[in-house]
Amino acid sequence: MEHAAKIAFSLLPVVGFLLALKLMDGYKLIKLESVMLQVLAGIGVAVVALFANRALLGGLGWRVEDYYRYVSPFIEEVLKGAYLVYLIRSRRLGFMIDAAICGFAIGTGFALIENSYYLGTRADLSLATCVLRGFGTAVMHGGATTVFGIISQSMSERYVVRRAFVFLPGLVAAIIFHSLFNHFLISPRLTVAGLVLVLPLLLVVVFQQSERRVQRWLGAGLDADADLLAMIKSGRISDSRIGQYLRSLKDRFPPEVVADMLCLLRLHCELSIKAKGILLMREAGFDVPPDPEVEEKLTELMFLEGSIGKAGLLAMGPFLRWRTRDLWQLHMLGTGRRRHRRR
Repeated sequence: MEHAAKIAFSLLPVVGFLLALKLMDGYKLIKLESVMLQVLAGIGVAVVALFANRALLGGLGWRVEDYYRYVSPFIEEVLKGAYLVYLIRSRRLGFMIDAAICGFAIGTGFALIENSYYLGTRADLSLATCVLRGFGTAVMHGGATTVFGIISQSMSERYVVRRAFVFLPGLVAAIIFHSLFNHFLISPRLTVAGLVLVLPLLLVVVFQQSERRVQRWLGAGLDADADLLAMIKSGRISDSRIGQYLRSLKDRFPPEVVADMLCLLRLHCELSIKAKGILLMREAGFDVPPDPEVEEKLTELMFLEGSIGKAGLLAMGPFLRWRTRDLWQLHMLGTGRRRHRRR
């Protein structure tokens, strides 16, 4: 019972941080089941890291202190960041808020295993030391992965093609953050105090900026989608620049493919408006039930994509805007993931 109490107290701070992050998500961008999935991913990563550190520590022959200052941060942050890279590349994250919550959830799962293992080998530690470790090492793991997620998500929004260099700045920052913490350049208590003070301030700033971006995206994007959809339904699309561009494609694609392009554009606008409406209702506190028409439209969307082909989709790129948040909207609506994961 005493050992279980020590583990519980060592994990309370990081779990509290994670719950606070989830409560700050006014638009409910990340579902609770997704958060739990990321915690489980962090648990799995911690188990892999445990065996990797054991093998490398014995194989390299370094001093334990040096290994955990320079090698362990690299191994652990690469492993923790790998799942976030998958989430970002597959367009399952739309904003920095998403990346912050998912990153901290992965770090929480990692800390669960690491603290449990460490305290299992150190039965002599006092309860106060366990709490200090919870505010220190456990929160550090969540914070480092959160830093990686925030920087990587911000960088990925600037580039349509997700090359490896997009994730390097966040990875370097997370490794340095982790390594500096393990150096304990000042006393452990002051290090923990600084972490507990600085990390919440950083997250508050990130959340404020991200929410402003959400609001700007909702406002401008909703108006643009509504105007474009109105032009398509009224038949005025031919007088617009998009209509002129579609006419120019008749020499390169069969007429039926150009017609499918217009249908795809209409469906994309309808789904985009639907997704933005769901976010606005969530922010207002309403629980939005699933719309049965959404799945049918997503199925039709995937059929049209196959009919148009890769060349046609590339030709539609200038106005279809298959960017991060447009693809993320489709994931948020619930299906269509497998098709869009490869974009």
